[in-house]
Amino acid sequence: MDAEFNQTLITLGGFVDVDKYRYLYFVILLTLYILILSTNCTIMCLICIHRNLHEPMYIFIAALSLNSLLFSTAIYPKLCIDVVSQKQTISHSACLFQYFLYYSFAASDFLLLSAMAYDRYVSICKPLQYPTIMGKRTVVVLLTLAWFLPACEVVVATVISSQHKLCDFTSKGIFCNNTFFKLHCVKSAFLTVYGLFVMMNLVVVPVMFILFTYIKIFVITYHRCAEIRQKAAETCLPHLMVLFSFVCLILFDVIVARLESDLSKIVRLILTLQIVVYNPLFNPIIYGVKMKEIWKQIKRLFC
Repeated sequence: MDAEFNQTLITLGGFVDVDKYRYLYFVILLTLYILILSTNCTIMCLICIHRNLHEPMYIFIAALSLNSLLFSTAIYPKLCIDVVSQKQTISHSACLFQYFLYYSFAASDFLLLSAMAYDRYVSICKPLQYPTIMGKRTVVVLLTLAWFLPACEVVVATVISSQHKLCDFTSKGIFCNNTFFKLHCVKSAFLTVYGLFVMMNLVVVPVMFILFTYIKIFVITYHRCAEIRQKAAETCLPHLMVLFSFVCLILFDVIVARLESDLSKIVRLILTLQIVVYNPLFNPIIYGVKMKEIWKQIKRLFC
C-alpha cells in the first residue's frame, strides 16, 4: 500500500450541529472522560491496595475497569479534538487503528464477563474446590485469553480491510466502527462472513455461556439456604446488569452497520454515544454500589 493511500483523509460526518454546539460538546465529552477515568481508577486502586480484595472475582472487576479505561482512551481524546476542530477528519491508517482498538476492547468485555461468571459458578457451586480451580495460574490464563484472543481475531479484519481501496470518504459515524466498511469501493463478502464469525465467537458464545452459568447457579442455590441464595444474588446481579446493557448497545452497532438501518442523524449520534458512555461509566458505579466489599472501601475512602 503506498503512503498516499495510507494517509487518505476520511470525514466523520456523524456529528450534529458541531459548529453551533462545539464547546458544549467539548465540555460534555471531557467531563464524561474525566468521570470514566476517575471512577474506574478508584475501583482499580481500591482492589490493588486492600488485600481482602485480592480474590479472582475482584481481580476480574479490576481488569474490566482497566479495559474500560483503554476502550475510552481509544475514543474520547479523538472526539474531544474533533469537536473543537473546523473539520472532523481522520487518516485512513488512524481509522483502521481506532477500529482495531474499539472492537478488541469491546470483545474483551464479553470474555472478562465470561471469566467472572465462571468464577462465580465455581465459588457458589463448588466452594471446596474453589481454591484449587481458581488459582493464580487460572486467573492469569483467563485474563490473557480475554485480551489476546479478541486482538488476534480483530486484527485479521483490520489487515484485510486495509487492502481495500476507498471510493467514499465520508463516514456516517463519529469514530471508526463497522460503518467504515461502507466506504470500500467493493463490498467484501469475506469481511461480512468473517465479521459474523467473530461476532459468534466473541459475543454470542460468551453470552450463551454466561446465561447458562447463571441459570445453573440459580437452580443449584434455589435448593439451598436463604443465606447462599442471597450471596448468589448479590454477586451475580451486577454481572447480569452489565451484560444486559452491553448486549443492547452492541446490537445497535450490528443493526446500523451490518443491516444498514435507516436512522436519523440525531438518533444515530445519541445511540453511538451511549455505546462509549454507558458501560465505561456505569460499570464501576454498578460494581461499587452492588459489591459489598468494594462499597465498604469506597465509604471508608470518602467518609
